[in-house]
Amino acid sequence: MKTQIDHLVVVAKTLEQGVQWCEATLGITPGPGGEHALYGTHNRLFKIATPANPLAYMEIIAIDPGAKRAADAPNKRWFDMDDAALQAAVAIEPRLVHFVAQTDDIQAARIALKTLGMERGPAMAASRHSRKGVLQWQITVREDGQRLFDGALPSLIQWGKAGAAEPLRLHPRNSLPRSGVTLHSFAVSHPSADKLKLAYEALGLEGIALETGEANLSATLHTPKGVVTLHSGGA
Repeated sequence: MKTQIDHLVVVAKTLEQGVQWCEATLGITPGPGGEHALYGTHNRLFKIATPANPLAYMEIIAIDPGAKRAADAPNKRWFDMDDAALQAAVAIEPRLVHFVAQTDDIQAARIALKTLGMERGPAMAASRHSRKGVLQWQITVREDGQRLFDGALPSLIQWGKAGAAEPLRLHPRNSLPRSGVTLHSFAVSHPSADKLKLAYEALGLEGIALETGEANLSATLHTPKGVVTLHSGGA
């Protein structure tokens, strides 16, 4: 199983607030993203890839106030976006809250976590249009929308249609220009670090510093404003 960091998730109260935060904090304007009709959200994206994390990009996501969700839409949005505590936190300032890991076999990855007693949720099919074509992917989303482990257990994503010969051909990395921001390191601290270590090993996820402590995700970035470290602070 091959698993690596796909993208980091920053939640904002509004997408406009997210863009302003990105410009003030990182010194860049995020690129275009899209809408997610199933969850009533929209996003902006920018590349943060490096040789160590060749797929990495950052997603700034917010609830879309103009979205009309279908009658059969899930009760809860992804990434705990309906959670009152998280909404209160991002109302103050956009916050790094989660990360998503790309896998070449999402079902095997789900089973690997389930064997450890961790239910990551079903793999939901999704798509949106981009400048390079239609992006298609599967992503694990629990019915309750929870991230688990304060965001430290990644959601799983597999790009492309099932059985596609070149699943990463239409990955966002191919439509996003260099942003001037790169991911230097990503670290996780959590009271249940021992359980997370087993989960990361089961997924084949490497390159993430993991230690026991208060719940926190930290991403250190090289930016036009210098070195910037974002923290989740247990949000």
